[in-house]
Amino acid sequence: MLTLYPAVDIKDGRAVRLTQGRADEETVYDADPVAAARRFADAGTPWLHVVDLDAAFTGEPRNRSLIEGIVEATGCKVQASGGVRTLADVEASLAYGAERVVIGTMALSRPEFVAEVLDAVGPRIAVGLDARGTTLQARGWTEEAGDLFAAIERFSAMGVPRFVYTDVAKDGMLQGPNVEMLTKVADATDASVTASGGVSTLDDLRVLADCHPRVDAAIVGKALYSGAFTLEEALAAVGGGAA
Repeated sequence: MLTLYPAVDIKDGRAVRLTQGRADEETVYDADPVAAARRFADAGTPWLHVVDLDAAFTGEPRNRSLIEGIVEATGCKVQASGGVRTLADVEASLAYGAERVVIGTMALSRPEFVAEVLDAVGPRIAVGLDARGTTLQARGWTEEAGDLFAAIERFSAMGVPRFVYTDVAKDGMLQGPNVEMLTKVADATDASVTASGGVSTLDDLRVLADCHPRVDAAIVGKALYSGAFTLEEALAAVGGGAA
């Protein structure tokens, strides 16, 4: 069973999708992120993946309060991501109603920050591992940030409960996920792994559901917005879940 996380990426107050994480490759899908989230909730998703792209690119968390609106409007659990730089950022997202917060660049630039957050808020975090091949990418995928598998070893030893692995080359391209690398990531840790990037068909989701016992969730964005399949079809294909 694979838990799906429909993505609501927010930039300038609107729901958008980027191609390979590039701010200049933006498609606006809805002027109202809360309305976009509500449609996913109406389709039956228990989780949403909400990204503050403004915070990710500029460090200014302009959209964090939208988490509260999304939680109130949908009743869904929210996995929040984007621009987490301090413990206060983590705590603010949780206070607005996020169930889990994904730490990306700060985890890679200052790994001890992850240990501090784990001590403060427990297992309500995940570490985002965005990679091009085995090279990690940080700061909106504009900087290289070390070796993927060295980071997995380091954070697994800290007790990180979940990794969100994104193949940067696949994200937003609708070319299918990198299952081979995803499997290697899952083999390298005892933590749960969420797949992100490249899902384009229902068969992609079925492959992810069967590729590794620790790969128990997938973030889906552009395929839903572009109409490749509906969320109802996706949930039926993989059985939903509660990861």
